[in-house]
Amino acid sequence: QVRLMESGGGLVQPGGSLRLSCAASGFIFTDYIMRWYRRTSGKGREMVATISTDGQSAGYTDSTEGRFIITRDNVKNMVYLQMNSLQPEDTAIYYCNGFRFPDRDEWGQGTQVTVSA
Repeated sequence: QVRLMESGGGLVQPGGSLRLSCAASGFIFTDYIMRWYRRTSGKGREMVATISTDGQSAGYTDSTEGRFIITRDNVKNMVYLQMNSLQPEDTAIYYCNGFRFPDRDEWGQGTQVTVSA
């Protein structure tokens, strides 16, 4: 059974940091590109970070470049998102996603991140 389980969300003040974790099971983790998405009521779904199967290449959206860092541990089947300098506009539900070309697309249930004073 494919499963992605996010954790680490919560309430943080502006300028603070959080580290999200995603535990993967039920599939060959190293076959999948891993991504973090977020969803807000105003902007819909947005991909914020992606990492290659071997963890050697990562990419970010303009709004997260320089503040967020995505990593993965292919031994533990984990993917992480270190989020720094958080701002209220980062408030969203964050989802872990695994993609294998051409048609495997797996999702977690999401974890809420709220940035507020």
